[in-house]
Amino acid sequence: METNETIQGKLVCSAKGFFGFVVPDSDDDIFIAGENLASALNGDTVLARVLPGSDTSRHREGYVVKVLERGNKTIVGVIYKEKEGVLLLRPDNRQIYNKIKIRPDDAMNAKIGMRAAAEITQYHPDGGIFGRVTAVLGSEDSLKGCVEGIIIENKIKTKFNEETLAEADKIPETVRPDDLSGRTDLRSQLIFTIDGDDARDFDDAVSLDVLDNGSYILGVHIADVTHYVKSSSPLDSEAFERGTSVYLADRVIPMLPIKLSNGICSLNPNTDRLTLSVFIEISSTGEVLGHRLEESVICSRERMTYNNVNAILERGDETLCKRYAHLLPTLRGMERLAALLHEKRVKRGAVDFDFPEAEIVVDKNGEPVEILKGRRGVSNRMIEEFMLLANETVAEYAYWSELPFVYRVHEPPSLEKIQAFGDFIKSFGLTLKGKIDEDNPIRSKELQKILEQVSGRPEERLVASTMLRSMMKAEYRPHNLGHFGLAAKYYCHFTSPIRRYPDLAIHRILKEFINGRLKDGQFASFAAEAAQNSTEREAAAEHTERDTDDLMKTAYMAKFLGSSFDAVIANITGFGMFVELENTVQGLIRLENMTDDYYEFDENSRCLYGRRRGKTYKIGDPVRVTLIKADILLRQIDFVLEEHFSPKMIKRAKKPAKKIIKRAKVKRAKSRKGKRHGTI
Repeated sequence: METNETIQGKLVCSAKGFFGFVVPDSDDDIFIAGENLASALNGDTVLARVLPGSDTSRHREGYVVKVLERGNKTIVGVIYKEKEGVLLLRPDNRQIYNKIKIRPDDAMNAKIGMRAAAEITQYHPDGGIFGRVTAVLGSEDSLKGCVEGIIIENKIKTKFNEETLAEADKIPETVRPDDLSGRTDLRSQLIFTIDGDDARDFDDAVSLDVLDNGSYILGVHIADVTHYVKSSSPLDSEAFERGTSVYLADRVIPMLPIKLSNGICSLNPNTDRLTLSVFIEISSTGEVLGHRLEESVICSRERMTYNNVNAILERGDETLCKRYAHLLPTLRGMERLAALLHEKRVKRGAVDFDFPEAEIVVDKNGEPVEILKGRRGVSNRMIEEFMLLANETVAEYAYWSELPFVYRVHEPPSLEKIQAFGDFIKSFGLTLKGKIDEDNPIRSKELQKILEQVSGRPEERLVASTMLRSMMKAEYRPHNLGHFGLAAKYYCHFTSPIRRYPDLAIHRILKEFINGRLKDGQFASFAAEAAQNSTEREAAAEHTERDTDDLMKTAYMAKFLGSSFDAVIANITGFGMFVELENTVQGLIRLENMTDDYYEFDENSRCLYGRRRGKTYKIGDPVRVTLIKADILLRQIDFVLEEHFSPKMIKRAKKPAKKIIKRAKVKRAKSRKGKRHGTI
């Protein structure tokens, strides 16, 4: 008997097939076959009904009965043909199966072969979707147009409102005497910044004093953005809307106007700046003994870079040591303190993922010209430790002071995911110790031990990345739930108010509190709204950054079709091998292109075994590969083993994008099930 109960959730469609899942707020996902999607699109909020007989502990299947809220206002894609007097736009997002119909009057100057952004204007009862072109982004193979499309798809705002810019223009460019009232004057102290070579907005500066008893006084000085960005002002409203700055290979899309982010709020050297400082006393054994939080004014003595500090501390570069002789004792003290703090974090069970990041170098036209493998040196880790400690200290202070707050929380992984991870690592001879069930949840220390055991082994990156995918995603919440990955009872984001709204929000709350102005009930709803919106905007920014990086990597590699590279096997599946180049670029060697034997996938040992010749490929093996495909539209890179390469492979792989992308056609269901399960 079919139930009349309907379940609300967000529809998430597959990019690799014609199906999706309805994800409720607090229940298991519901599988939706393509013929049961009705008129719903990826991202819509829908009502779904579970099919009879499918409601089991591990699998529920259903159908969409109603779309409650549309999740796509604008869709980016390529105008690929004209049919029945209208243009058809094929979405770049492969999770959206429908083509968008563009009437001639709504096409602007878009032509076949162009990429465009179209605002949805009508969902027709027969399933057709109509749109109006709002921006023409260039030809379909334009890299700049692809980047603009990614930005639009993720609802990233690039231009500031006129009202916001007008308010920013009124803000003075220098600190005024009346700004100093009630502040601690730290301008005579040795305070400096350490950032990347290309950084322009400096959120944080540091200082260090060593006491006679061996204790440290660490000062973390954060830009006092809220002095200029007042509550409910145009600047504040737009910063809330954006939620975060977005860092792309060819640009930065800031949360605040440049006049603030690179100007009066940035802790530029030899310039007075307003700050919120936290001083933390740490014993010689790494215990936090106390702290104080106060409004302050600083004058940074130096703008140090990670590269320079690494050269000083790691290699003792004579020229730099001489140039920064006045900083040497402090830098070496900071190095010792950071090592002490790291040791304490490791002992309590913090999980340290050390994935090398790609540094994509672009020319003046935004085209990628080089991809470098990023490196975390001693100075990078040093600043990271100091910011982590400041974030923890402030979060604990807020918790025990019972403040309305925005915490950064990371919940433990689900039992199902951690059991699946435990099964996965068995093929590498690794096991999670102890009994893990509802009454005995996994501890972060057990995962840390796995990373330690696999360190330096060929499968290290695969195990670490699989572990990361098994974890929950960190979020912002108005209530403290701790941070599983950091093994921290209290955590927040306090150190980057120029580029993250949660940091700005808690600065506003903290300043009211330390000045005795915080009223009962004040900021409670603000903290909750800031937490939810910041989580959503962070996700959009991450998608934008990741998709743009993938695009840039593909565009860069497209210059090297037919070239060979040294690589390492990063993962092996039933359909081929993923390999990684030294510059972090990854691509797939498809099984059908391994032509010297018939290879079978051994899931237990995670290797490919040649049935006739007995040749084996396993994770971590070095291989020589040749590039045969770099599809910019799909952001897809294909290699073959060098010994299997034939120039014909490039020709076969170089099909027009419209032939490669075989989207499932969305039709009204003709089956009895489909007719019965129409929309209501």
